[in-house]
Amino acid sequence: MSLCINPHCATPKNADNILFCQACGSELLLQGRYRIIRQLGEGGFGKTFEVSHNNSLKVLKVLTLDDAKAVSLFQQEATVLRQLNHPGIPKAEEYFTFLPRNSQSPLHCLVMEKIEGLDLCQYMEQKENRPIDEKLAILWLTQLANLYERLRQRERLKANA
Repeated sequence: MSLCINPHCATPKNADNILFCQACGSELLLQGRYRIIRQLGEGGFGKTFEVSHNNSLKVLKVLTLDDAKAVSLFQQEATVLRQLNHPGIPKAEEYFTFLPRNSQSPLHCLVMEKIEGLDLCQYMEQKENRPIDEKLAILWLTQLANLYERLRQRERLKANA
């Protein structure tokens, strides 16, 4: 199955072997290489999908909110993910815009590395919401603080350049 990401598409499910959505006519092979396999999540600003590219799985994040501030923050996220290098943070691979058929507003898209595993909510559910071990919590917080400090250093270097 291949999914259409047009937010106005009435029937987004399509066969794998076609290039255009049979319901709305939007392209199904984004950027000529990303085929949407399934939806992973949805929030107030966008949706995330699992995509296939060269027999490997990636994550596609799509901003569905057409708002200048949201677009700016989304682009910042893409820039930050390109700069970070940590095994627990997905690497940004490509940022692009996609204009669905019969739409005036483009969708902003970010393709990222897919990291297998649980997110924090799933992890907590598996633990039946029992408290996290203190040493593990300290490890995670230390990793976050180190990443934050690296980002701040990069920003200071850019500001001084």
